[in-house]
Amino acid sequence: MSELRGGGPPVVTAPAPATRMAPGLVWLMAVTCGLVVANIYYNQPLLAEIGRTFGLSESRASLVATVTQVGYTLGLLLVVPLGDKRERKSLTLGLLLCSAACMVGAALAPSFGLLAAASLLIGLFSAVPQLLIPLAASLAGDEERGQVVGRVMSGLLIGVLLSRTVSGYVGAQFGWRTMFWVGAVLMVLLTAVLARMLPRNQPQFAGSYGSLLRSLGTLMRELPVLRRSALVGACMFGGFSAFWTTLVFFLESPAYRYGAEVAGLFGLIGATGAFAASFAGKSADRKGADYALNLGILLFLGAYVLLGFGGTYLLGLIAGVVVLDVGQQMTHISNQTRIFSLRPEARSRLNTVYMTACFLGASAGSFLGGLAWTYFEWPGVCAVGLGLVTLAYLANRFYGRTA
Repeated sequence: MSELRGGGPPVVTAPAPATRMAPGLVWLMAVTCGLVVANIYYNQPLLAEIGRTFGLSESRASLVATVTQVGYTLGLLLVVPLGDKRERKSLTLGLLLCSAACMVGAALAPSFGLLAAASLLIGLFSAVPQLLIPLAASLAGDEERGQVVGRVMSGLLIGVLLSRTVSGYVGAQFGWRTMFWVGAVLMVLLTAVLARMLPRNQPQFAGSYGSLLRSLGTLMRELPVLRRSALVGACMFGGFSAFWTTLVFFLESPAYRYGAEVAGLFGLIGATGAFAASFAGKSADRKGADYALNLGILLFLGAYVLLGFGGTYLLGLIAGVVVLDVGQQMTHISNQTRIFSLRPEARSRLNTVYMTACFLGASAGSFLGGLAWTYFEWPGVCAVGLGLVTLAYLANRFYGRTA
């Protein structure tokens, strides 16, 4: 059926697939998300070595990680919406090859400036996971969409967690440039596999690139559920980021006197969130996205209460991390399941709006968490987390309900 959507040209809404996605394809997309998102985080354990190579201070060397994140944000805004306009398989393969080329550029960079430029582009072209998640939602049937999105997201989360561990080992044994060579080879191999296995998927948006970007604002104005999900996601990611930004300070404080390496081990403990993603998707399919979202908010709230009163005990801190990660993933998957059901022909743009809000929330949470630690230490951080999850609850409960 043809109809006018988002103030743009006429589009054709495709019916939901009648068949279930092959499990092998779901796991291939999950692995792809994990390997590609790892490109963004490989440089973080290598910053000290990069600084020594170019004779830079630690703060200057850390700009590599910063510009990579900036590039990823630009990818969310400028590249991911193309998933609603360009054939998604071809777009994905092209981005992977560009990412491989930029990884080679980083490996060969003769100066810090060129390394920073290559890192910016690595972030930009690593937006592939945010194309594959809407693609998975499009290929999945209505009765399995949440579960499929959850499984693909679990691959992304494992990639984030393991990338730092792998990169730190490779960098220590073979040098920081080797990790970029390894990443480039992985992108080429992944391109070859996806060229054979990934189905073609042609979206319906027929307008210009400019109208595609302008439609982001139109979708925000027309869809109160999207605005509510974006606001909830921003608050939840903010609370999540406030914890992880300040955890290393807490572990190094007199409460524990641990080193930074222990904070890395807590990241592995947080891997429970990756397994919770699949459970969250199943809950959203069976009982509705709102049910799973409310459960996730409740778990997140309970985690900060536990961290506030029991965080000075190691078992309490570990339990708090587990519950926090599970709650975060339940809300995130539920939010994505909810927005992907709004307008099937605009899933990439819906994901752009939502994920951009989440990244902005995470940045604000890091800032507020650091500020709270400076003046009030751990109780202040927990207060920030409780405040943000409370805002998320209120936004989900009241914002846009009458629109």
